[in-house]
Amino acid sequence: MDPMVASFVVLGGAIVLFAWNRLPVGVVAILTALALWLTGAVDLDTALSGFGDPIVIFIATLFVVSEGLEQSGITAWAGQVLTAKAGTARTRLLVALMALGAVMAAVVTPNGAAAALLPVAVLAARQAKESTSQMLMPLAFAASGGALLALSGSTVNVIVSDTLKASTGEPFGFFEFAIVGVPLVAVTVLVAVGGGRFLLPRRTPSSLPSDFSGHVDALVDHYQLDHGFFRLRVDAAGKAVGRRWSALAGPDDVHAIGLQRADGEPAPLEQPLAAGDVLVVTGAVESVSAAAADHGMTVVRTPLTRATRTELLNKEVGVAELVVPPRSEAIGRTFFPGIVRDDVTVLGINRLGKDRGARPTTLAEGDMLLVHGTWPAVEALAHDQEVLLVDSPALVRRQTVALGPKAPRALAVLVVTIVLLAGGLTTPAVAGLVGAVLMVLTGVVNPQEAYRAVSWQTVVLVGGLIPLSVAIQTSGAAEVVADAMIRLVGDGGGYALLAALFVLTATLGQVVSNTATVLIVTPIAVAAAAETGVALAPVLMLVAVAGAASFLTPIATPANMLVMGPGGYRFGDYWKLGLATMVAWLAVALLVVPLVWPFD
Repeated sequence: MDPMVASFVVLGGAIVLFAWNRLPVGVVAILTALALWLTGAVDLDTALSGFGDPIVIFIATLFVVSEGLEQSGITAWAGQVLTAKAGTARTRLLVALMALGAVMAAVVTPNGAAAALLPVAVLAARQAKESTSQMLMPLAFAASGGALLALSGSTVNVIVSDTLKASTGEPFGFFEFAIVGVPLVAVTVLVAVGGGRFLLPRRTPSSLPSDFSGHVDALVDHYQLDHGFFRLRVDAAGKAVGRRWSALAGPDDVHAIGLQRADGEPAPLEQPLAAGDVLVVTGAVESVSAAAADHGMTVVRTPLTRATRTELLNKEVGVAELVVPPRSEAIGRTFFPGIVRDDVTVLGINRLGKDRGARPTTLAEGDMLLVHGTWPAVEALAHDQEVLLVDSPALVRRQTVALGPKAPRALAVLVVTIVLLAGGLTTPAVAGLVGAVLMVLTGVVNPQEAYRAVSWQTVVLVGGLIPLSVAIQTSGAAEVVADAMIRLVGDGGGYALLAALFVLTATLGQVVSNTATVLIVTPIAVAAAAETGVALAPVLMLVAVAGAASFLTPIATPANMLVMGPGGYRFGDYWKLGLATMVAWLAVALLVVPLVWPFD
């Protein structure tokens, strides 16, 4: 089959399968690559080359860098700042998120901005009780607009600027793109805010983590942590040694909960106290302190209650809810609030939805325990065979603890990555690899977490579709479409030329990478400008704008694909808001470009 015909046939088939939405998008991408090879549109090396393409490597590394930001608490901090400043109202939150995405895109490219802000957007959406589908696509579109705020925002900008310099001797200025970029970002925000409710689905994937923003308050209420307990250690020289608690005189408002021996095992309160034993009591602070002083005891743990919320969960310590599963060895053991086991302290015990209170409890199947300890100790419970974790401590910490101990290292890695990207010191793929490796070497994430962080569906999707972009470009299919559209313009003048170039570039940009699209269209635009007598600057600026207007499909840009899974989007969800945004961009471009860069 002729390569050009094969490219069109495979492209049509891929679009149909994506729209059909019955096959996984990764499968469709792989089938597309194989179909290109089987029909002779590309050779086998080209069909498989997408999986080693630098853009695929860059996307994979962005997931690891994003995981580091989330693990370290930077994401939680950014989400808290965002919601604190913008509130949880949809409009203000969406505007703030899109503005931040646009500004970041000018520095670290749209893909980098989308990856960095993706977990922040998800967290903000959950805290605002808003569907992630209402937030993430606008974020990706704003990032595309942000690429036009500075020369460094996209390779497309560099291509058109270099072309202008080669033809006229004067390139576009570094911030000259912002003249059209700022109104484009503004209109993108307006379309999303005004039409997003109607043009976007309301969908949140079930795979997203739960919202833990009110987790501690819910646990405090469920386990009635209003009074708490004290842990008193029996000193060797104290008067309590060898005596039972009931025989010790003390304030009436001090009540014993349980006794834990020095070896960690619980013991009946009726047994004599020994040096090193810990007596768990409840009562007023003054009364407990007086009793401890009178009997030679040392207070080793003070109450953890609703009033001491920051001591329940912070950078160093956290809480976890456990359930006793069937056939667990913990069944039949005695526990009580205040007992310490495996470096965690039991704060409360719940049975059949009711708090057991300040008393010893013989554990039964289905009992629930609230425990407290350092994060390593709490997270180690995930490997305990005797109990099951209700919620992942790692997820709780990510959402509730801002700027954890790993934050300085993660922030330093992020700065290094941004400098490499924004300074043009190396390629995006190398910058991403440096960032991902540093996240592992500095201990922000471990290798297993790095592997799990990568969205392999996105990687396979991009890798499988890159050969399609190559086929359309090398087979001549793109040039055939371009020549036909230019002939349609005829002598319509500057505005007709700009409109035609926008439609051509934006159409190709839905299935071919932005860079490849602009490389194809730029020489056509230069020739068309010469034939029609239109100045080159407005024509090339229009091409840059249209090159960024890839909104109709998830495969149009990596940023669109990055938000597809977390947003719960399907292939056919993009074109509604995408088309509205693209029309708005065309209107802004036709208004601003000729005004700033005249046709003659």
